[in-house]
Amino acid sequence: MNSALIEADLERDEGYRQFPYTDSVGKLTIGIGFNLTDVGMSKDESLLLVRHRCERLHALLSERISGYDGLTEPRQRALISMAYNLGVGGLLKFHRMLGAMWEHDYEKAAIEALASQWASQVGERAERIAKLIREG
Repeated sequence: MNSALIEADLERDEGYRQFPYTDSVGKLTIGIGFNLTDVGMSKDESLLLVRHRCERLHALLSERISGYDGLTEPRQRALISMAYNLGVGGLLKFHRMLGAMWEHDYEKAAIEALASQWASQVGERAERIAKLIREG
């Protein structure tokens, strides 16, 4: 099977929508005809999307955060997780945390992350991320 050809056929016939919409028969749909009402999304499909999004976030953070590429993999994971949750723009509002990371003061960076409204909203996730930042 030539997947590029079938993908082009389906995009032409189904169209593409970035945001969920109700199709002509009342089914919640997204992307190129993904029927969320009846079919949903498999875990494999979901993980493929997560992998793609994380790769994109890694590239964006590398461009937007000075010193990102020099961070350990666990600290990069922490920032990717935060950007996944908050968006890159939301992460970039953590000026004190990012400043402390730039200065290699990871204890202070972890404290700044935990002192945020975001931390109170996400609970244990913030604790895990702060640990990655602190221990790197």
